[in-house]
Amino acid sequence: MSAIALTSVSKTFRQGRRTPVRALDGISLRVEAGEVFGFVGPNGAGKSTTIKAMLNIITDYAGEISLFGVPARDAAARRAVGYVPEAPALYEQLTPLEILRAGLDLHGVRRDHPDNWCLSWLERFSIAHVARRKVRELSKGTVQRTALAHALAVSPRLLILDEPLSGLDPVGRKDVVEILAEYRKEGGTIFLTSHVLHDVERLANRFGLIHKGELKTIQSPNELVGDHDLVTVRSFGPGPLSGLEEESGGRYFAEIRRPALWPLLQRLEAAGHTLIEVKPTLTLESAFMRYLGLEKGGGNP
Repeated sequence: MSAIALTSVSKTFRQGRRTPVRALDGISLRVEAGEVFGFVGPNGAGKSTTIKAMLNIITDYAGEISLFGVPARDAAARRAVGYVPEAPALYEQLTPLEILRAGLDLHGVRRDHPDNWCLSWLERFSIAHVARRKVRELSKGTVQRTALAHALAVSPRLLILDEPLSGLDPVGRKDVVEILAEYRKEGGTIFLTSHVLHDVERLANRFGLIHKGELKTIQSPNELVGDHDLVTVRSFGPGPLSGLEEESGGRYFAEIRRPALWPLLQRLEAAGHTLIEVKPTLTLESAFMRYLGLEKGGGNP
């Protein structure tokens, strides 16, 4: 049974006399239990609309949606589902601890020591020190962490996250990615949207690219980047080496095909070079841009 199933989902927004906007155009996809699915695309592509339909926030859509086999229009589908919207609107007069406690009550989660349980989640997100301060006194990043802690404290079997790293500083983004990776290892399912691929490429098993309401492709990271794309190798060494270009200060770099990587690393080691970095020259972000460019040009990805 799929954790998420969408079949031919379409949604059109009508605003007065303006031309109707086709926000979703026949979206069909499946996300299996235990999978992390990255739903990516530019702003306005239809990511948030898809999530709102999944959670029955938007009800006037065409097509079928189910969560763990239960129709999304049924309230039972949302049991044990943690959700963080793009801009969390938390009750400003409450504290993070009170918000997490309310989440437990709403989801019917019973714990012997609920305050300790909630505090442990606030601690994991490094905000236990503000557990009893009003939300209105907190920064945007701290509010975002509170919303994420709230979603995980209810022990969800599915996390639906709409731009979850928005508003976080680099340290906060790293912490949240590590927590989500741990949740994935424990068997949790994540549906994650983002318009910044770097935020999700370390987490997702598969990516769906949505553009102007259309699902363009669903592929794994390897399928998108390709096995024979270039990698960039940088090193620091005592002298030049054939096939490498010199940068400055004794640093060298080369762009090579993946099959040539290990032989080059062996040559670098033999020449006394210190490896600085190895990274894909083609990132997932550029792969998606390449995909859209090929599509516009009439080619095949």
